[in-house]
Amino acid sequence: MKLIRRIPLIITLTFTFLAGFLGLIDQVKGEGEGKLVYIVPVEKEVERGLEAFLDRAVREATEEGANHIVFEINTPGGRVDAASDIALLLQSMDMPSTSFILNQALSAGSYIALNTDTIYMRPQATMGASGVINQDGTAADEKAQSAWIAAMRGAAESKGRDPQYAVAMADPEVDLSEYGAPAGKFLTLDANTALEVNYSEGTVSNRVELLHELGLSDATIVEMETTFAEEVARFVTSPIVIPILLSVASIGLIVELYSPGFGVAGSMGLLALLLFFYGHFIAGLAGMEAIILLVLGLILIIAEFFVPGGILGILGAGAMIGSLFMAGYDVGHMSLSILIAFVVAIVVFVILYKTIGLERGIFRQIILRDRTMTDQGYVSAVNRYDLVGQQGVTLTPLRPAGTMLLGNDRMDVVSEGVWIENNKKVEIVQVEGMRIVVREVNNDS
Repeated sequence: MKLIRRIPLIITLTFTFLAGFLGLIDQVKGEGEGKLVYIVPVEKEVERGLEAFLDRAVREATEEGANHIVFEINTPGGRVDAASDIALLLQSMDMPSTSFILNQALSAGSYIALNTDTIYMRPQATMGASGVINQDGTAADEKAQSAWIAAMRGAAESKGRDPQYAVAMADPEVDLSEYGAPAGKFLTLDANTALEVNYSEGTVSNRVELLHELGLSDATIVEMETTFAEEVARFVTSPIVIPILLSVASIGLIVELYSPGFGVAGSMGLLALLLFFYGHFIAGLAGMEAIILLVLGLILIIAEFFVPGGILGILGAGAMIGSLFMAGYDVGHMSLSILIAFVVAIVVFVILYKTIGLERGIFRQIILRDRTMTDQGYVSAVNRYDLVGQQGVTLTPLRPAGTMLLGNDRMDVVSEGVWIENNKKVEIVQVEGMRIVVREVNNDS
Protein backbone atom coordinates (compact mmCIF):
# COMPACT_ATOMS: atom_id res chain seq x y z
CA MET A 1 0.00 0.00 0.00
CA LYS A 2 2.87 2.35 0.81
CA LEU A 3 4.39 1.64 -2.61
CA ILE A 4 1.10 2.43 -4.30
CA ARG A 5 0.83 5.74 -2.45
CA ARG A 6 4.34 6.67 -3.63
CA ILE A 7 3.63 5.96 -7.31
CA PRO A 8 2.51 9.58 -8.09
CA LEU A 9 5.67 10.94 -6.47
CA ILE A 10 7.84 8.52 -8.43
CA ILE A 11 6.11 9.51 -11.68
CA THR A 12 6.54 13.21 -10.92
CA LEU A 13 10.22 12.83 -10.15
CA THR A 14 10.71 10.73 -13.28
CA PHE A 15 9.10 13.33 -15.56
CA THR A 16 11.04 16.13 -13.85
CA PHE A 17 14.31 14.27 -14.44
CA LEU A 18 13.45 13.54 -18.08
CA ALA A 19 12.43 17.15 -18.73
CA GLY A 20 15.65 18.47 -17.24
CA PHE A 21 17.73 15.93 -19.14
CA LEU A 22 16.04 16.70 -22.45
CA GLY A 23 16.40 20.43 -21.80
CA LEU A 24 20.12 19.95 -21.20
CA ILE A 25 20.45 18.01 -24.44
CA ASP A 26 18.52 20.69 -26.29
CA GLN A 27 20.78 23.38 -24.83
CA VAL A 28 23.90 21.50 -25.87
CA LYS A 29 22.65 20.59 -29.34
CA GLY A 30 20.72 23.76 -30.06
CA GLU A 31 23.20 26.41 -28.96
CA GLY A 32 22.06 29.61 -30.61
CA GLU A 33 19.09 27.90 -32.28
CA GLY A 34 16.44 30.37 -33.34
CA LYS A 35 18.87 33.26 -33.46
CA LEU A 36 19.83 35.27 -36.53
CA VAL A 37 23.42 36.27 -37.30
CA TYR A 38 24.51 38.59 -40.13
CA ILE A 39 27.99 38.13 -41.61
CA VAL A 40 29.27 41.31 -43.28
CA PRO A 41 32.59 41.49 -45.20
CA VAL A 42 34.85 44.51 -44.71
CA GLU A 43 37.33 44.15 -47.55
CA LYS A 44 39.63 46.19 -49.77
CA GLU A 45 40.07 49.89 -49.05
CA VAL A 46 37.99 51.80 -46.56
CA GLU A 47 36.18 54.46 -48.58
CA ARG A 48 32.73 55.95 -49.09
CA GLY A 49 31.50 53.00 -51.13
CA LEU A 50 32.25 50.65 -48.22
CA GLU A 51 30.49 53.03 -45.87
CA ALA A 52 27.33 52.90 -48.02
CA PHE A 53 27.46 49.09 -48.11
CA LEU A 54 27.89 48.77 -44.32
CA ASP A 55 25.06 51.23 -43.75
CA ARG A 56 22.77 49.05 -45.87
CA ALA A 57 23.93 45.88 -44.08
CA VAL A 58 23.31 47.29 -40.60
CA ARG A 59 19.91 48.64 -41.63
CA GLU A 60 18.86 45.29 -43.06
CA ALA A 61 20.12 43.37 -40.02
CA THR A 62 18.21 45.71 -37.72
CA GLU A 63 15.00 45.46 -39.74
CA GLU A 64 15.22 41.64 -39.78
CA GLY A 65 15.72 41.51 -36.02
CA ALA A 66 19.23 40.02 -36.12
CA ASN A 67 20.70 38.97 -32.77
CA HIS A 68 24.34 39.49 -33.73
CA ILE A 69 26.38 41.00 -36.54
CA VAL A 70 29.87 39.80 -37.45
CA PHE A 71 32.22 41.94 -39.54
CA GLU A 72 34.82 39.82 -41.31
CA ILE A 73 37.70 42.27 -41.75
CA ASN A 74 40.56 42.11 -44.22
CA THR A 75 41.63 45.62 -45.18
CA PRO A 76 44.86 47.63 -45.42
CA GLY A 77 42.96 50.74 -44.33
CA GLY A 78 41.79 53.77 -46.25
CA ARG A 79 40.16 57.13 -45.73
CA VAL A 80 39.91 58.53 -42.22
CA ASP A 81 36.65 60.39 -42.92
CA ALA A 82 34.95 57.22 -44.18
CA ALA A 83 36.24 55.24 -41.20
CA SER A 84 34.93 57.92 -38.83
CA ASP A 85 31.44 57.69 -40.29
CA ILE A 86 31.56 53.88 -40.14
CA ALA A 87 32.55 54.12 -36.47
CA LEU A 88 29.50 56.30 -35.77
CA LEU A 89 27.36 53.66 -37.49
CA LEU A 90 28.82 50.85 -35.35
CA GLN A 91 28.49 52.80 -32.13
CA SER A 92 24.82 53.50 -32.83
CA MET A 93 23.87 49.82 -33.17
CA ASP A 94 21.77 48.14 -30.48
CA MET A 95 22.70 44.54 -31.39
CA PRO A 96 26.02 42.97 -30.31
CA SER A 97 28.82 43.27 -32.86
CA THR A 98 32.00 41.28 -33.46
CA SER A 99 35.03 41.90 -35.62
CA PHE A 100 36.59 38.74 -37.05
CA ILE A 101 39.99 39.73 -38.46
CA LEU A 102 40.77 37.28 -41.26
CA ASN A 103 44.17 38.60 -42.28
CA GLN A 104 44.75 42.27 -41.52
CA ALA A 105 42.94 45.20 -39.97
CA LEU A 106 45.41 48.00 -40.48
CA SER A 107 45.06 51.77 -40.20
CA ALA A 108 41.36 52.63 -40.64
CA GLY A 109 40.58 48.90 -40.45
CA SER A 110 41.88 48.69 -36.87
CA TYR A 111 39.75 51.71 -35.95
CA ILE A 112 36.66 49.96 -37.30
CA ALA A 113 37.50 46.82 -35.28
CA LEU A 114 37.97 48.83 -32.08
CA ASN A 115 34.42 50.17 -32.41
CA THR A 116 32.85 46.68 -32.19
CA ASP A 117 31.98 44.91 -28.95
CA THR A 118 34.29 41.93 -29.37
CA ILE A 119 37.29 41.08 -31.56
CA TYR A 120 38.43 37.65 -32.69
CA MET A 121 41.44 36.97 -34.89
CA ARG A 122 42.72 34.15 -37.04
CA PRO A 123 46.19 32.87 -36.00
CA GLN A 124 48.02 34.77 -38.76
CA ALA A 125 45.98 37.99 -38.49
CA THR A 126 47.34 41.41 -37.46
CA MET A 127 45.85 44.75 -36.45
CA GLY A 128 47.33 48.22 -35.93
CA ALA A 129 49.80 50.41 -37.88
CA SER A 130 47.25 53.20 -37.86
CA GLY A 131 49.16 56.39 -38.54
CA VAL A 132 47.48 59.03 -40.70
CA ILE A 133 49.21 59.28 -44.09
CA ASN A 134 48.52 61.81 -46.84
CA GLN A 135 47.94 60.72 -50.43
CA ASP A 136 51.53 61.59 -51.32
CA GLY A 137 52.81 59.18 -48.68
CA THR A 138 53.86 61.82 -46.15
CA ALA A 139 52.62 62.05 -42.57
CA ALA A 140 49.55 64.19 -42.00
CA ASP A 141 49.85 67.52 -40.18
CA GLU A 142 49.92 67.71 -36.41
CA LYS A 143 46.26 68.71 -36.14
CA ALA A 144 45.05 65.69 -38.14
CA GLN A 145 47.37 63.36 -36.21
CA SER A 146 46.12 64.64 -32.88
CA ALA A 147 42.46 64.21 -33.85
CA TRP A 148 43.08 60.67 -35.13
CA ILE A 149 44.97 59.62 -31.98
CA ALA A 150 42.09 60.93 -29.87
CA ALA A 151 39.62 58.97 -32.02
CA MET A 152 41.63 55.74 -31.58
CA ARG A 153 41.80 56.28 -27.82
CA GLY A 154 38.07 56.95 -27.63
CA ALA A 155 37.22 53.84 -29.64
CA ALA A 156 39.26 51.63 -27.29
CA GLU A 157 37.82 53.19 -24.14
CA SER A 158 34.25 52.91 -25.42
CA LYS A 159 34.58 49.11 -25.44
CA GLY A 160 36.54 48.79 -22.20
CA ARG A 161 39.98 48.26 -23.73
CA ASP A 162 43.25 49.72 -22.48
CA PRO A 163 43.69 52.83 -24.65
CA GLN A 164 47.51 52.90 -24.54
CA TYR A 165 47.73 50.21 -27.22
CA ALA A 166 45.29 52.01 -29.50
CA VAL A 167 47.27 55.22 -29.05
CA ALA A 168 50.52 53.37 -29.85
CA MET A 169 48.95 52.14 -33.10
CA ALA A 170 48.50 55.77 -34.21
CA ASP A 171 51.34 57.57 -32.39
CA PRO A 172 54.92 56.44 -33.16
CA GLU A 173 56.21 58.42 -30.17
CA VAL A 174 54.71 55.90 -27.72
CA ASP A 175 57.36 53.40 -26.65
CA LEU A 176 56.06 49.82 -26.43
CA SER A 177 59.31 47.98 -27.10
CA GLU A 178 58.09 44.87 -25.29
CA TYR A 179 55.47 44.47 -28.05
CA GLY A 180 57.82 45.19 -30.93
CA ALA A 181 56.96 48.90 -31.22
CA PRO A 182 59.80 51.06 -29.90
CA ALA A 183 59.59 54.85 -30.19
CA GLY A 184 59.38 55.83 -33.84
CA LYS A 185 57.36 52.79 -34.89
CA PHE A 186 53.61 52.19 -35.03
CA LEU A 187 52.29 49.30 -32.94
CA THR A 188 50.97 46.25 -34.79
CA LEU A 189 49.43 43.41 -32.77
CA ASP A 190 49.47 39.78 -33.87
CA ALA A 191 46.85 37.31 -32.65
CA ASN A 192 48.79 36.22 -29.57
CA THR A 193 49.75 39.74 -28.48
CA ALA A 194 46.22 41.04 -29.05
CA LEU A 195 44.89 38.25 -26.83
CA GLU A 196 47.50 39.03 -24.18
CA VAL A 197 46.58 42.74 -23.96
CA ASN A 198 42.82 41.98 -24.12
CA TYR A 199 42.40 43.49 -27.58
CA SER A 200 41.10 40.13 -28.74
CA GLU A 201 38.63 37.80 -27.06
CA GLY A 202 40.06 34.74 -28.78
CA THR A 203 41.96 33.19 -31.67
CA VAL A 204 39.93 31.01 -34.01
CA SER A 205 40.72 29.44 -37.35
CA ASN A 206 37.40 29.80 -39.11
CA ARG A 207 33.84 31.02 -38.90
CA VAL A 208 32.55 27.77 -37.36
CA GLU A 209 34.90 28.14 -34.42
CA LEU A 210 33.98 31.80 -34.09
CA LEU A 211 30.25 31.09 -33.92
CA HIS A 212 30.89 28.34 -31.35
CA GLU A 213 32.83 30.82 -29.20
CA LEU A 214 29.95 33.29 -29.50
CA GLY A 215 27.39 30.61 -28.56
CA LEU A 216 25.77 30.89 -31.97
CA SER A 217 26.65 27.53 -33.55
CA ASP A 218 23.09 26.73 -34.61
CA ALA A 219 22.05 30.27 -35.44
CA THR A 220 20.66 31.12 -38.86
CA ILE A 221 23.40 32.77 -40.91
CA VAL A 222 22.81 35.54 -43.44
CA GLU A 223 25.84 36.48 -45.52
CA MET A 224 25.74 40.01 -46.86
CA GLU A 225 27.28 40.66 -50.26
CA THR A 226 27.85 43.85 -52.14
CA THR A 227 25.60 44.41 -55.12
CA PHE A 228 26.99 45.20 -58.56
CA ALA A 229 26.01 48.84 -58.08
CA GLU A 230 27.86 48.95 -54.74
CA GLU A 231 30.95 47.37 -56.31
CA VAL A 232 30.89 50.06 -58.98
CA ALA A 233 30.44 52.70 -56.29
CA ARG A 234 33.39 51.35 -54.30
CA PHE A 235 35.54 51.37 -57.42
CA VAL A 236 34.73 54.84 -58.74
CA THR A 237 34.88 56.56 -55.32
CA SER A 238 38.46 55.41 -54.82
CA PRO A 239 40.83 58.40 -54.46
CA ILE A 240 43.02 56.85 -57.17
CA VAL A 241 40.22 56.21 -59.67
CA ILE A 242 38.53 59.64 -59.46
CA PRO A 243 41.31 61.65 -61.22
CA ILE A 244 41.62 58.86 -63.82
CA LEU A 245 37.90 59.03 -64.63
CA LEU A 246 37.95 62.83 -64.90
CA SER A 247 41.06 62.68 -67.09
CA VAL A 248 39.41 60.15 -69.40
CA ALA A 249 36.35 62.39 -69.60
CA SER A 250 38.48 65.44 -70.51
CA ILE A 251 40.50 63.49 -73.11
CA GLY A 252 37.29 62.19 -74.66
CA LEU A 253 35.91 65.72 -74.94
CA ILE A 254 39.06 67.13 -76.55
CA VAL A 255 39.46 64.27 -79.03
CA GLU A 256 35.76 64.47 -79.91
CA LEU A 257 36.25 68.11 -80.93
CA TYR A 258 38.56 66.83 -83.68
CA SER A 259 36.19 64.04 -84.76
CA PRO A 260 33.32 64.36 -87.23
CA GLY A 261 30.05 63.53 -85.53
CA PHE A 262 29.89 61.78 -82.15
CA GLY A 263 32.26 58.82 -81.97
CA VAL A 264 34.21 56.49 -79.70
CA ALA A 265 36.19 59.22 -77.93
CA GLY A 266 33.09 61.17 -76.97
CA SER A 267 31.34 57.98 -75.82
CA MET A 268 34.29 57.05 -73.60
CA GLY A 269 34.42 60.52 -72.10
CA LEU A 270 30.69 60.57 -71.46
CA LEU A 271 30.82 57.06 -69.96
CA ALA A 272 33.63 58.09 -67.60
CA LEU A 273 31.61 61.10 -66.45
CA LEU A 274 28.47 58.99 -65.97
CA LEU A 275 30.45 56.39 -63.99
CA PHE A 276 31.77 59.11 -61.71
CA PHE A 277 28.31 60.45 -60.91
CA TYR A 278 26.67 57.00 -60.81
CA GLY A 279 29.17 55.71 -58.25
CA HIS A 280 28.92 58.81 -56.10
CA PHE A 281 25.13 58.70 -56.31
CA ILE A 282 25.00 55.06 -55.16
CA ALA A 283 27.47 55.86 -52.38
CA GLY A 284 25.13 58.60 -51.19
CA LEU A 285 27.55 61.41 -52.00
CA ALA A 286 25.85 62.94 -55.05
CA GLY A 287 22.25 64.08 -54.93
CA MET A 288 19.89 64.95 -57.75
CA GLU A 289 20.94 68.59 -57.54
CA ALA A 290 24.47 67.61 -58.67
CA ILE A 291 23.05 65.60 -61.58
CA ILE A 292 20.78 68.47 -62.62
CA LEU A 293 23.69 70.93 -62.48
CA LEU A 294 25.79 68.59 -64.64
CA VAL A 295 23.06 68.30 -67.29
CA LEU A 296 22.56 72.07 -67.26
CA GLY A 297 26.30 72.57 -67.77
CA LEU A 298 26.34 70.19 -70.75
CA ILE A 299 23.37 71.98 -72.33
CA LEU A 300 25.02 75.38 -71.95
CA ILE A 301 28.29 74.17 -73.48
CA ILE A 302 26.45 72.66 -76.47
CA ALA A 303 24.47 75.89 -76.88
CA GLU A 304 27.75 77.84 -76.99
CA PHE A 305 28.51 76.33 -80.42
CA PHE A 306 25.36 77.93 -81.80
CA VAL A 307 25.22 81.21 -79.87
CA PRO A 308 28.24 83.53 -80.19
CA GLY A 309 29.63 85.43 -77.24
CA GLY A 310 31.35 82.87 -74.98
CA ILE A 311 29.15 83.56 -71.93
CA LEU A 312 27.18 80.31 -72.25
CA GLY A 313 30.38 78.28 -72.50
CA ILE A 314 31.82 79.87 -69.36
CA LEU A 315 28.58 79.31 -67.44
CA GLY A 316 28.40 75.70 -68.66
CA ALA A 317 31.98 74.94 -67.61
CA GLY A 318 31.32 76.53 -64.22
CA ALA A 319 28.17 74.46 -63.76
CA MET A 320 29.99 71.22 -64.58
CA ILE A 321 32.86 71.99 -62.20
CA GLY A 322 30.34 72.92 -59.52
CA SER A 323 28.53 69.61 -60.00
CA LEU A 324 31.83 67.74 -59.49
CA PHE A 325 32.45 69.54 -56.22
CA MET A 326 28.88 68.84 -55.08
CA ALA A 327 29.34 65.12 -55.79
CA GLY A 328 32.80 64.87 -54.21
CA TYR A 329 33.37 64.11 -50.53
CA ASP A 330 36.62 66.05 -50.15
CA VAL A 331 37.12 69.54 -51.60
CA GLY A 332 40.91 69.27 -51.54
CA HIS A 333 41.02 65.92 -53.32
CA MET A 334 38.39 66.99 -55.84
CA SER A 335 40.35 70.18 -56.59
CA LEU A 336 43.47 68.10 -57.22
CA SER A 337 41.56 65.65 -59.44
CA ILE A 338 40.05 68.46 -61.53
CA LEU A 339 43.47 70.12 -61.86
CA ILE A 340 45.00 66.84 -63.09
CA ALA A 341 42.19 66.40 -65.63
CA PHE A 342 42.61 70.02 -66.80
CA VAL A 343 46.36 69.62 -67.32
CA VAL A 344 45.82 66.34 -69.20
CA ALA A 345 43.23 68.05 -71.43
CA ILE A 346 45.64 70.88 -72.28
CA VAL A 347 48.45 68.45 -73.13
CA VAL A 348 46.17 66.41 -75.41
CA PHE A 349 44.85 69.58 -77.09
CA VAL A 350 48.38 70.86 -77.79
CA ILE A 351 49.44 67.49 -79.24
CA LEU A 352 46.39 67.32 -81.51
CA TYR A 353 46.78 70.95 -82.56
CA LYS A 354 50.41 70.40 -83.60
CA THR A 355 49.65 67.18 -85.47
CA ILE A 356 46.21 67.94 -86.94
CA GLY A 357 45.68 71.67 -86.59
CA LEU A 358 42.15 73.06 -86.69
CA GLU A 359 41.04 71.41 -89.88
CA ARG A 360 38.87 68.62 -88.47
CA GLY A 361 35.83 68.05 -86.33
CA ILE A 362 33.75 70.81 -84.89
CA PHE A 363 36.51 73.37 -85.52
CA ARG A 364 35.58 73.19 -89.20
CA GLN A 365 32.18 74.59 -88.30
CA ILE A 366 33.27 77.40 -85.97
CA ILE A 367 36.50 78.63 -87.63
CA LEU A 368 36.43 80.66 -90.88
CA ARG A 369 39.00 79.15 -93.23
CA ASP A 370 37.93 80.70 -96.59
CA ARG A 371 40.19 83.32 -98.15
CA THR A 372 39.61 85.69 -101.08
CA MET A 373 42.35 84.62 -103.46
CA THR A 374 43.28 86.58 -106.60
CA ASP A 375 43.35 83.41 -108.69
CA GLN A 376 39.73 82.84 -107.70
CA GLY A 377 38.73 86.26 -108.97
CA TYR A 378 38.84 88.13 -105.65
CA VAL A 379 40.82 91.38 -105.69
CA SER A 380 40.90 94.18 -103.16
CA ALA A 381 41.72 96.82 -105.85
CA VAL A 382 42.17 96.89 -109.62
CA ASN A 383 45.79 97.28 -110.68
CA ARG A 384 45.74 99.97 -113.45
CA TYR A 385 48.83 98.76 -115.25
CA ASP A 386 47.54 100.57 -118.36
CA LEU A 387 48.39 103.90 -116.67
CA VAL A 388 52.14 103.24 -116.79
CA GLY A 389 53.79 105.63 -119.26
CA GLN A 390 50.96 108.15 -119.34
CA GLN A 391 51.69 111.78 -118.48
CA GLY A 392 49.82 114.46 -116.58
CA VAL A 393 50.30 117.65 -114.57
CA THR A 394 50.65 118.00 -110.79
CA LEU A 395 47.84 119.95 -109.18
CA THR A 396 49.55 120.12 -105.79
CA PRO A 397 53.18 119.86 -104.73
CA LEU A 398 54.29 116.25 -104.22
CA ARG A 399 55.97 115.93 -100.79
CA PRO A 400 56.17 113.13 -101.96
CA ALA A 401 52.36 112.55 -101.97
CA GLY A 402 49.97 114.81 -103.73
CA THR A 403 47.49 115.10 -106.61
CA MET A 404 47.90 115.08 -110.38
CA LEU A 405 45.56 115.63 -113.30
CA LEU A 406 45.50 112.94 -115.98
CA GLY A 407 43.25 114.05 -118.74
CA ASN A 408 40.07 114.93 -116.84
CA ASP A 409 40.78 112.60 -113.86
CA ARG A 410 42.28 113.70 -110.54
CA MET A 411 44.57 111.05 -109.01
CA ASP A 412 46.38 110.67 -105.70
CA VAL A 413 49.98 109.93 -106.53
CA VAL A 414 53.43 109.80 -104.92
CA SER A 415 56.82 110.75 -106.25
CA GLU A 416 59.90 108.54 -106.04
CA GLY A 417 60.86 110.38 -102.87
CA VAL A 418 61.73 113.75 -104.35
CA TRP A 419 60.00 117.13 -104.17
CA ILE A 420 57.93 118.02 -107.22
CA GLU A 421 56.26 121.40 -107.44
CA ASN A 422 52.74 121.91 -108.64
CA ASN A 423 51.97 122.49 -112.30
CA LYS A 424 54.84 120.25 -113.31
CA LYS A 425 54.60 117.62 -116.01
CA VAL A 426 54.95 114.08 -114.58
CA GLU A 427 54.89 110.55 -115.94
CA ILE A 428 53.41 107.47 -114.27
CA VAL A 429 56.23 104.94 -113.84
CA GLN A 430 54.73 102.31 -111.49
CA VAL A 431 51.32 101.05 -110.27
CA GLU A 432 50.99 98.89 -107.10
CA GLY A 433 47.32 98.50 -106.23
CA MET A 434 46.15 101.91 -105.10
CA ARG A 435 49.70 103.31 -105.09
CA ILE A 436 50.63 105.28 -108.24
CA VAL A 437 54.27 106.40 -108.54
CA VAL A 438 55.20 109.32 -110.81
CA ARG A 439 58.41 110.96 -112.02
CA GLU A 440 58.91 114.54 -113.21
CA VAL A 441 59.37 114.85 -116.96
CA ASN A 442 62.44 116.83 -117.94
CA ASN A 443 61.52 118.82 -121.05
CA ASP A 444 65.17 119.45 -121.80
CA SER A 445 65.96 115.80 -122.34
